[in-house]
Amino acid sequence: MDNTADIAIVGAGIVGLAHAYMALKKGHRVVMFERDQFAVGASVRNFGLSWPIGQEPSVGLDYALRARQHWQEVAREAGFWMKPNGSLHVVYHDDEWDVLQEFMERYAASPFQCALLTPAQVKEKSAVVKQQGLRGALWSATEGTVNPREAIRRIPLWLQEKYGLILKFGHVVTEIALPRVKTARETWNVSKVFVCSGADFETLYPEVFDQHPVSKCKLHMMKAVTAKPVDLGPTLCAGLTLRHYAAFGKCPSLSKVDARYDRESEAYKNHGVHVLLAQNAAGELIIGDSHHYSRTVEPFDSEEVNDIILNYLRSFAELGDLRITERWHGVYPKVQGNINLTVHPEPGVTIVTGMGGAGMTLSFGLAEKNIEAL
Repeated sequence: MDNTADIAIVGAGIVGLAHAYMALKKGHRVVMFERDQFAVGASVRNFGLSWPIGQEPSVGLDYALRARQHWQEVAREAGFWMKPNGSLHVVYHDDEWDVLQEFMERYAASPFQCALLTPAQVKEKSAVVKQQGLRGALWSATEGTVNPREAIRRIPLWLQEKYGLILKFGHVVTEIALPRVKTARETWNVSKVFVCSGADFETLYPEVFDQHPVSKCKLHMMKAVTAKPVDLGPTLCAGLTLRHYAAFGKCPSLSKVDARYDRESEAYKNHGVHVLLAQNAAGELIIGDSHHYSRTVEPFDSEEVNDIILNYLRSFAELGDLRITERWHGVYPKVQGNINLTVHPEPGVTIVTGMGGAGMTLSFGLAEKNIEAL
């Protein structure tokens, strides 16, 4: 067996897959190592959203829009479902409406594809949105949805079939000493390595992570079905989401929104709750989420947090009888003060992680830049 390659990728989540895709397209021989038999980390425990609307222009938005183009191309060629369904931020308070107006004014010349909608226009986009008290909504055309469980399983097989990606599932990389990459089973000779191991800060280069402001974020997620089929239309979110994403952070009225929610319930901020509602090809609804930060994640999930999420969901979405079919938590890496952590611990080795819950949104765009730099 020829245990040589140009590039080794550690981790078969979306960050690793995106780097493999870009490298293979440039003609590199690539081997991918994944500790499990298939990826089971944050890349499959999310909404499946490409979410450019949350990214700031000239910071993450360019990456996000490039990534969306790659998602569309990969989905088409690899043969998995992707829906360019856009998003709606629906609001029920004047301070939230002010934030949306300020957002539109501030980013009038940006690549965002947005419009402010009246309640009647919102109803045309989604019959699920609660009309009572609705002030309006921000419509964005750039968001898309995949089923992450399908996409993350399909992409590596497609890369193997089309480009000859060498897949090594069930192989934990235990040592990198270029040109050698060692697993518990094999040793490979490679020229370069991309370490895309998500929230695993302990196995490879732990001293590097100790030098950076990185943490782990645990989030609560649920999947549900309705008694009667619903067509969600765009992915939905509401006022709490305005204080979660950086794109809204420079709107002056956001401080009023923030203060009002704190007065209504400190639990929103204590548990980092904002609520997104997405839908997959089977019509199932994906609901979340919360945010708890630490270097060691508690394995216990609180029903109190799930109730907070579901109660807020009911404030803007009318779904009838809702039955929760699955509950889980995800864990993703977060770096303070930046949209990702890309570092070079030694020549030929690049660590790429810390996209703070935006891995599905940013990875293809970031990988394109990293591979072009080789």
